[in-house]
Amino acid sequence: MEYVVIGKILNTFGIKGELKADAYTDFVEERFKKDSTVYIGEEHVPFVMRSYRMHKGFYLLSFKDVDDINLVEKYKGMLLYKAKSDIHKLKEGEYYFSDLKDLDVYVDDKKIGKVLQVEEGIAANNLRILKDEDRKEYLVPFLPVFISHVDLDEKRIDVIQMEGLL
Repeated sequence: MEYVVIGKILNTFGIKGELKADAYTDFVEERFKKDSTVYIGEEHVPFVMRSYRMHKGFYLLSFKDVDDINLVEKYKGMLLYKAKSDIHKLKEGEYYFSDLKDLDVYVDDKKIGKVLQVEEGIAANNLRILKDEDRKEYLVPFLPVFISHVDLDEKRIDVIQMEGLL
């Protein structure tokens, strides 16, 4: 079975088996839907979602038949996955956050850095880019006015240089 990364477990939360997670997906409602299955870690251990909720910028996840911190502590720091077969197909020009992560970023055919992650913003999703030359991070809105080309096979994103952007 093929899997897609949808987030990372950051820590436990409380004593009743909840996990604090960072979502790497823009389809949170679908990915963490009640009764759906998520997989944890490289072993892809299956868990059935009981619920999720937002808390201080992160998601708190709870699973069916898991109601004790001792059952989930070992998963801290591990990635969360969905089976690729459980994920809907995207339209042309749409991308999963996990597909954009780690792509090389180019301006005028010169590599300037790498996508660290994709974050949801008010008006658009933002690419968090680590610029190689100064080791600073920048946010670039993932909109056609800023992004000229995405090539997943070449692991490349071309950004249109604008004053003040990078």
